[in-house]
Amino acid sequence: MRRIVFATKNKNKLEEIKAKLPEYEIVSMEEAGFNMEIEENGKTFEENAIIKAEAISKSLNEIVMADDSGLEIDYLDKAPGVLSARFLGHDTSYDVKNKKILEMLDGVEEEKRSARFVCAIAIAIPNMDTKVVRGTIEGVIGQEQKGENGFGYDPIFVVKELNKTTAELSMEEKNKISHRGRALELALDVLKEMNI
Repeated sequence: MRRIVFATKNKNKLEEIKAKLPEYEIVSMEEAGFNMEIEENGKTFEENAIIKAEAISKSLNEIVMADDSGLEIDYLDKAPGVLSARFLGHDTSYDVKNKKILEMLDGVEEEKRSARFVCAIAIAIPNMDTKVVRGTIEGVIGQEQKGENGFGYDPIFVVKELNKTTAELSMEEKNKISHRGRALELALDVLKEMNI
């Protein structure tokens, strides 16, 4: 079983990835012995994913996948975007972040509340060009937080065709349609093409 290091400290994210890529041994960067902070100063999700994947791959000399993901809200000029994790500060809870976004959209009608989750995944392989894929899921920002599953902005992101937030979906349901699930499917295609 080929080992792939995934650049995350987020246990929820790691579980999603392991569920989607069962044919690989997925380990976190910490499990692989990488504990340095990497400055994500890219202007796009793709740039940030590449920065992380290449830095860790170079350090460990292993296959590394890194994602950068976030929420784009059209009414807010695609904010919080690449700053999704740092919106209102690194240590601010998502409950606070979600309440702030709902406040910013107070009184805005549904058709103007369109949003998407974006996930870019970079695959860095020693001595090869880094590959990048992107997955998205379209939705709207709800009027309130709903659901106990998921993490981050899931409680305010409504998948219109299901009329549920991503926090109201089971992990299995979410993995089928999520931005990360879609990006991981594309990443799996890349790994297979490269015989990894």
